[in-house]
Amino acid sequence: MKRIVIIILVSAFALFGSCSKDNDTTPTTVTDLDSPTHNTTVVEIKSPYGFPPMDIHPDNPLTKEAIALGRKLYYEPLLSEGGPQQGMACASCHSQELAFSVSTPGTSVLPHMNLGWNTSYLWNGKIEGKMEDIMTFEVNDFFQSDLKAITASTEYRAAYFQAYGDSIPTKKTTAYALAQFFRTLISADSNFDRFMRGESDLTSLEKIGYKIFNTETGDCFHCHGFPLMTDNDFHNIGLDATFSATNFGRYEITGRDSDKGKFKTPSLRNIELTAPYMHDGRFNTLEEVVEHYNSGIKKSAYLDPLMSKNNPDNKLNLTLYQKEALVAYLKALTDNGFTTNPDLSNPNK
Repeated sequence: MKRIVIIILVSAFALFGSCSKDNDTTPTTVTDLDSPTHNTTVVEIKSPYGFPPMDIHPDNPLTKEAIALGRKLYYEPLLSEGGPQQGMACASCHSQELAFSVSTPGTSVLPHMNLGWNTSYLWNGKIEGKMEDIMTFEVNDFFQSDLKAITASTEYRAAYFQAYGDSIPTKKTTAYALAQFFRTLISADSNFDRFMRGESDLTSLEKIGYKIFNTETGDCFHCHGFPLMTDNDFHNIGLDATFSATNFGRYEITGRDSDKGKFKTPSLRNIELTAPYMHDGRFNTLEEVVEHYNSGIKKSAYLDPLMSKNNPDNKLNLTLYQKEALVAYLKALTDNGFTTNPDLSNPNK
């Protein structure tokens, strides 16, 4: 068995051609394939600077073949055949050039980025566990694919065999392959990362923003600390004063009053690219987001104490220059290599 290492995605995955849409709709057994082989290459993901080790599912060890299959499925509209999202792929909404986020106005979906370090998923944390758990939800509940079109492809049957030793696609192996590709969606090479590694520098304005961000002046660091730029927790940040079914957030899952209005802390990596912002997409610019924290926090019985610990009026009272510096720092978190990495792009083209 071979072994390769991914260091912040400096790797080359096997590419498949475009998905075959042959007329043969009969599932093919392993013996029907043209001399298939099941000889996987183990992949080790080396955590970027400052990142903790990634937790890998013991029943789904990373391999080059399964990652390549998951990558192909991520861009594959056939994944949704037979379900309510028919004709859609993951990448139909999640665009690499936007850090795998969704840019639809009024809609905010958490970006597909650094999720291998998460233990809960979606804005309200509906799914908990590992990547395999959220991908099982996506395959079974979101796409609801019958997998007939994928099973009908001799190319896919060969790819499933190469990855998992069985040529017949199942929802489990489909979810597991997607989980493997998702673990390679690592963003950790922004100019700020290079600054932290001593390889680059920030501008004077970015440095001022960095200081504001990481001190009580801006008070951002409690929830958005380095390296993930999220605490992967849930907070009520004062977006609303009253609550109903549209903004219950974490309360929908736990039923605890204290969780009303709490939503998952998004990572601020590539935040420049992932508008609109907040769970409901209410803000279109970073300037609007900063102004919310500066002067727009709404009081409620469920407001996170962090929102008022420095000022009982829930205001930061930043100057215009300080707000500009904070936005400049946030833009230094953009990882252009991540958004253009050919190893993460559509292999079906």
